[in-house]
Amino acid sequence: MRGPVPSLVIREADYTGTIRVACVGNSITYGEKIPNREKQSYPAQLGRLLGERWEVRNFGVTGATLLKKGDTPYWRENAFHLAQRFQPHVVILMLGTNDTKPQNWRHAAAFVDDYVEMIRIFARLESRPLIWICYPVPAFSGRSGIRDSVINPEVLAKIDQVSAKTGRPIIDLYEALSDRPEFFPDRIHPNAAGARVMAETIYTALTGRAPAAPSNREPGGHRSDVTQSHSRL
Repeated sequence: MRGPVPSLVIREADYTGTIRVACVGNSITYGEKIPNREKQSYPAQLGRLLGERWEVRNFGVTGATLLKKGDTPYWRENAFHLAQRFQPHVVILMLGTNDTKPQNWRHAAAFVDDYVEMIRIFARLESRPLIWICYPVPAFSGRSGIRDSVINPEVLAKIDQVSAKTGRPIIDLYEALSDRPEFFPDRIHPNAAGARVMAETIYTALTGRAPAAPSNREPGGHRSDVTQSHSRL
Protein backbone atom coordinates (compact mmCIF):
# COMPACT_ATOMS: atom_id res chain seq x y z
CA MET A 1 0.00 0.00 0.00
CA ARG A 2 1.58 3.26 -1.07
CA GLY A 3 1.67 6.12 1.37
CA PRO A 4 0.06 9.54 0.96
CA VAL A 5 1.55 11.74 -1.74
CA PRO A 6 2.17 15.33 -0.59
CA SER A 7 1.17 18.05 -3.05
CA LEU A 8 2.88 21.29 -4.01
CA VAL A 9 2.29 23.79 -6.79
CA ILE A 10 4.61 26.45 -8.24
CA ARG A 11 3.27 29.94 -8.91
CA GLU A 12 5.21 31.84 -11.55
CA ALA A 13 4.30 35.11 -9.77
CA ASP A 14 6.52 34.05 -6.85
CA TYR A 15 9.63 34.24 -9.06
CA THR A 16 11.43 37.02 -10.87
CA GLY A 17 13.16 36.19 -14.12
CA THR A 18 13.74 32.66 -15.36
CA ILE A 19 12.63 29.65 -13.33
CA ARG A 20 15.37 27.01 -13.54
CA VAL A 21 14.48 23.31 -13.49
CA ALA A 22 17.05 20.50 -13.09
CA CYS A 23 15.96 17.05 -14.26
CA VAL A 24 18.15 14.48 -12.47
CA GLY A 25 18.03 10.83 -13.46
CA ASN A 26 19.31 7.97 -15.56
CA SER A 27 19.03 7.15 -19.28
CA ILE A 28 15.24 7.52 -19.16
CA THR A 29 15.74 11.17 -18.22
CA TYR A 30 18.61 11.50 -20.68
CA GLY A 31 16.36 10.28 -23.49
CA GLU A 32 18.29 7.16 -24.47
CA LYS A 33 16.86 5.45 -27.58
CA ILE A 34 14.74 8.51 -28.50
CA PRO A 35 15.60 9.91 -31.94
CA ASN A 36 16.32 13.64 -31.70
CA ARG A 37 16.43 13.38 -27.90
CA GLU A 38 17.48 17.03 -27.62
CA LYS A 39 13.90 17.91 -28.58
CA GLN A 40 11.97 14.78 -27.60
CA SER A 41 13.35 13.65 -24.22
CA TYR A 42 10.99 14.33 -21.34
CA PRO A 43 12.98 17.37 -20.06
CA ALA A 44 12.89 18.95 -23.53
CA GLN A 45 9.15 18.34 -23.84
CA LEU A 46 8.60 19.63 -20.31
CA GLY A 47 10.43 22.82 -21.24
CA ARG A 48 8.15 23.23 -24.23
CA LEU A 49 5.06 22.78 -22.05
CA LEU A 50 6.22 25.19 -19.35
CA GLY A 51 7.09 27.99 -21.76
CA GLU A 52 9.50 30.88 -22.09
CA ARG A 53 9.85 31.78 -18.41
CA TRP A 54 11.31 28.38 -17.63
CA GLU A 55 14.74 26.89 -18.34
CA VAL A 56 14.69 23.10 -18.12
CA ARG A 57 18.03 21.29 -18.23
CA ASN A 58 18.64 17.58 -18.66
CA PHE A 59 21.10 16.09 -16.17
CA GLY A 60 20.32 12.47 -16.98
CA VAL A 61 23.19 9.96 -17.01
CA THR A 62 22.97 6.60 -18.73
CA GLY A 63 23.20 3.69 -16.28
CA ALA A 64 23.16 5.86 -13.14
CA THR A 65 22.12 4.46 -9.79
CA LEU A 66 20.80 6.26 -6.72
CA LEU A 67 22.74 3.89 -4.50
CA LYS A 68 26.23 5.08 -3.64
CA LYS A 69 27.39 1.46 -3.75
CA GLY A 70 25.74 0.83 -7.11
CA ASP A 71 27.77 0.04 -10.20
CA THR A 72 27.34 3.57 -11.63
CA PRO A 73 26.54 5.94 -8.75
CA TYR A 74 25.04 9.24 -9.84
CA TRP A 75 27.04 10.73 -6.98
CA ARG A 76 30.30 10.27 -8.93
CA GLU A 77 29.03 11.73 -12.19
CA ASN A 78 29.90 15.22 -13.39
CA ALA A 79 26.19 15.74 -14.01
CA PHE A 80 25.57 15.73 -10.25
CA HIS A 81 27.96 18.63 -9.79
CA LEU A 82 26.63 20.48 -12.85
CA ALA A 83 23.09 20.16 -11.55
CA GLN A 84 24.13 21.80 -8.28
CA ARG A 85 26.07 24.57 -10.04
CA PHE A 86 22.95 25.30 -12.09
CA GLN A 87 21.34 26.58 -8.85
CA PRO A 88 17.89 25.29 -9.82
CA HIS A 89 14.64 26.59 -8.41
CA VAL A 90 13.08 23.17 -9.06
CA VAL A 91 14.65 19.69 -8.95
CA ILE A 92 12.97 16.60 -10.42
CA LEU A 93 14.62 13.40 -9.13
CA MET A 94 13.95 10.12 -10.93
CA LEU A 95 16.38 7.37 -10.00
CA GLY A 96 15.96 3.75 -8.97
CA THR A 97 15.56 1.76 -12.19
CA ASN A 98 19.20 0.66 -12.43
CA ASP A 99 19.26 0.05 -8.70
CA THR A 100 17.00 -2.98 -9.26
CA LYS A 101 19.80 -4.92 -10.97
CA PRO A 102 20.90 -7.77 -8.67
CA GLN A 103 24.44 -6.43 -8.18
CA ASN A 104 22.98 -3.13 -7.02
CA TRP A 105 19.88 -4.16 -5.09
CA ARG A 106 21.97 -6.19 -2.68
CA HIS A 107 22.68 -2.75 -1.17
CA ALA A 108 18.95 -1.94 -0.94
CA ALA A 109 19.15 -1.28 2.79
CA ALA A 110 20.97 1.99 2.00
CA PHE A 111 18.48 3.20 -0.62
CA VAL A 112 16.36 5.40 1.65
CA ASP A 113 19.32 6.98 3.45
CA ASP A 114 21.16 7.67 0.18
CA TYR A 115 18.05 9.23 -1.35
CA VAL A 116 17.44 11.41 1.71
CA GLU A 117 21.05 12.59 1.58
CA MET A 118 20.78 13.53 -2.09
CA ILE A 119 17.63 15.53 -1.39
CA ARG A 120 19.36 17.34 1.47
CA ILE A 121 22.31 18.26 -0.77
CA PHE A 122 19.99 19.88 -3.29
CA ALA A 123 17.88 21.47 -0.53
CA ARG A 124 20.96 23.24 0.87
CA LEU A 125 21.72 25.04 -2.39
CA GLU A 126 21.62 28.82 -2.33
CA SER A 127 18.64 28.73 -4.71
CA ARG A 128 16.63 26.74 -2.12
CA PRO A 129 14.88 24.62 -4.75
CA LEU A 130 11.54 22.92 -4.50
CA ILE A 131 12.19 19.20 -4.95
CA TRP A 132 9.94 16.50 -6.39
CA ILE A 133 10.78 12.79 -6.32
CA CYS A 134 9.40 10.40 -8.92
CA TYR A 135 8.36 6.80 -8.92
CA PRO A 136 10.33 5.21 -11.78
CA VAL A 137 8.49 4.24 -14.94
CA PRO A 138 7.63 0.53 -15.27
CA ALA A 139 9.99 -1.97 -16.89
CA PHE A 140 8.33 -4.41 -19.27
CA SER A 141 11.23 -6.88 -19.39
CA GLY A 142 14.20 -8.00 -17.33
CA ARG A 143 16.66 -6.57 -19.85
CA SER A 144 20.10 -5.81 -18.37
CA GLY A 145 18.93 -7.19 -15.04
CA ILE A 146 16.33 -4.44 -14.49
CA ARG A 147 13.38 -5.98 -12.65
CA ASP A 148 9.89 -4.53 -12.55
CA SER A 149 9.13 -6.92 -9.69
CA VAL A 150 11.63 -4.92 -7.64
CA ILE A 151 10.48 -1.52 -8.88
CA ASN A 152 6.94 -2.40 -7.77
CA PRO A 153 6.56 -2.79 -4.87
CA GLU A 154 10.05 -2.48 -3.36
CA VAL A 155 11.45 0.71 -4.91
CA LEU A 156 8.06 2.43 -4.76
CA ALA A 157 7.74 1.56 -1.07
CA LYS A 158 11.20 2.94 -0.32
CA ILE A 159 10.38 6.16 -2.18
CA ASP A 160 7.28 6.43 0.01
CA GLN A 161 9.63 6.26 3.00
CA VAL A 162 11.84 8.97 1.49
CA SER A 163 8.81 11.21 1.00
CA ALA A 164 7.67 10.60 4.58
CA LYS A 165 11.12 11.44 5.96
CA THR A 166 11.67 14.58 3.86
CA GLY A 167 8.17 15.88 3.15
CA ARG A 168 8.94 15.98 -0.59
CA PRO A 169 6.05 15.34 -2.99
CA ILE A 170 5.95 12.31 -5.24
CA ILE A 171 5.16 12.27 -8.96
CA ASP A 172 3.72 8.90 -9.97
CA LEU A 173 5.29 8.14 -13.34
CA TYR A 174 4.87 4.41 -12.73
CA GLU A 175 1.09 4.59 -12.82
CA ALA A 176 1.14 7.10 -15.68
CA LEU A 177 2.79 4.53 -17.97
CA SER A 178 1.88 1.20 -16.40
CA ASP A 179 -0.67 0.36 -19.10
CA ARG A 180 1.32 1.69 -22.07
CA PRO A 181 3.83 -1.00 -23.06
CA GLU A 182 3.57 0.20 -26.67
CA PHE A 183 5.50 3.32 -25.59
CA PHE A 184 8.53 1.15 -24.67
CA PRO A 185 10.04 -0.21 -27.90
CA ASP A 186 12.89 -1.97 -26.09
CA ARG A 187 10.67 -2.70 -23.04
CA ILE A 188 12.77 -0.42 -20.79
CA HIS A 189 13.08 3.05 -22.36
CA PRO A 190 10.04 5.20 -23.19
CA ASN A 191 9.87 6.53 -26.74
CA ALA A 192 8.98 10.15 -27.55
CA ALA A 193 5.28 9.46 -26.91
CA GLY A 194 6.12 7.96 -23.51
CA ALA A 195 8.37 10.92 -22.75
CA ARG A 196 5.42 13.15 -23.61
CA VAL A 197 3.30 11.38 -20.96
CA MET A 198 6.10 11.87 -18.46
CA ALA A 199 6.42 15.57 -19.32
CA GLU A 200 2.66 16.11 -19.05
CA THR A 201 2.48 14.30 -15.71
CA ILE A 202 5.34 16.35 -14.30
CA TYR A 203 3.90 19.57 -15.74
CA THR A 204 0.62 18.94 -13.94
CA ALA A 205 2.45 18.18 -10.68
CA LEU A 206 4.45 21.41 -10.89
CA THR A 207 1.67 23.75 -11.98
CA GLY A 208 -1.55 22.14 -10.83
CA ARG A 209 -2.89 22.47 -14.37
CA ALA A 210 -3.51 20.09 -17.24
CA PRO A 211 -1.16 20.78 -20.16
CA ALA A 212 -2.34 22.60 -23.24
CA ALA A 213 -2.60 20.84 -26.60
CA PRO A 214 0.74 19.81 -28.15
CA SER A 215 2.75 22.63 -29.69
CA ASN A 216 5.22 22.65 -32.56
CA ARG A 217 7.42 25.22 -30.85
CA GLU A 218 10.98 24.41 -29.88
CA PRO A 219 11.53 23.37 -26.24
CA GLY A 220 11.54 26.28 -23.81
CA GLY A 221 14.54 24.91 -21.88
CA HIS A 222 18.12 24.22 -22.91
CA ARG A 223 19.61 20.79 -23.25
CA SER A 224 22.24 19.81 -20.73
CA ASP A 225 25.93 19.59 -21.55
CA VAL A 226 25.73 16.01 -20.23
CA THR A 227 26.33 13.40 -22.95
CA GLN A 228 26.91 9.67 -22.79
CA SER A 229 28.89 7.75 -25.42
CA HIS A 230 27.14 4.41 -24.90
CA SER A 231 24.14 2.85 -23.24
CA ARG A 232 24.30 0.81 -20.07
CA LEU A 233 20.53 1.02 -19.51
